[in-house]
Amino acid sequence: MDKKYKARIERVLAYIEERLPEKLSLSEVAAVSHFSEYHFHRIFTAVLGETVNDYIARRRLERAVNRLIFKPDTPITQIALDNGYSSSANFSKAVSLHFGFSPSEIRNPAKIKNSKIGKLQSKYGKAFNPFDLYPDAITAEVINSKPQKDVIMNVEIKELAGVPVSTLVSEGGYTPESIYATWDKLIGWAENSGIAASKQTRFALAYDNPTITPIDKCRYTAAIVIPDSVPVAEPFVKSEIPAGKYAVLYFKGTLEETLQAQLGLYAEWFPDSGFEPDNYPMMEHYLNDARVDGYVEMEIYVKLKPL
Repeated sequence: MDKKYKARIERVLAYIEERLPEKLSLSEVAAVSHFSEYHFHRIFTAVLGETVNDYIARRRLERAVNRLIFKPDTPITQIALDNGYSSSANFSKAVSLHFGFSPSEIRNPAKIKNSKIGKLQSKYGKAFNPFDLYPDAITAEVINSKPQKDVIMNVEIKELAGVPVSTLVSEGGYTPESIYATWDKLIGWAENSGIAASKQTRFALAYDNPTITPIDKCRYTAAIVIPDSVPVAEPFVKSEIPAGKYAVLYFKGTLEETLQAQLGLYAEWFPDSGFEPDNYPMMEHYLNDARVDGYVEMEIYVKLKPL
């Protein structure tokens, strides 16, 4: 993709994300892109694979349903209003059409009586099961041979200083092929910039919950810590991991088990922690090369703010 097109579309996505609960018109969003309003819709659809309205509706639903899961004490009506729905009835209808389950069924799968094929499966080909959102336990093999509650209660809280990073977005979301290709490019760039592979500190910014969001639509950004003096040019982007307090969970296991560890952190540790996640994506700090070792070893970071 031409770098100017890419930059304009990314600016649009950031604008939408900041204003998800608001009513957004096509002309307003097109103005952010600096493309002609007459052509913007076609450009957006060609690049993202879905219309502007479908993208906004999907992201709004994903945001709201994540809050259903991770803020169980917040009334469904409040979540509906906070995410731009005029009533809990309209919210329930939208959730049921997209996911095939009602908000109350997603929040409490024991209530499920009947399910339908929602838009998530019919349009995006992603099967959805609310039970997958609530791991009962992380097995002893997954993390340090300890039961889940022992591990979760031993989450470390670390204070990080802000560090500069060079980043590259995975064009195919969380698909393994795209993630590996992204890392190969970024690791090669870092080596050419004088940062040996063995000395690289690698983070990934994982924006979306793959249980809810289609894998190829999940937003994933690879990042390598760099000296502030190292120049960064496109397609790489210089950014910063922000300073602050982070919950950190050590994980070692298979790629498939990482999601259970992440959900366990939210389900088991956060409710009694005195914190809630800050408005920054979850990070994965990689400690090995999964392609070489056959397993994943990493630290899961979630930026914190007081309740």
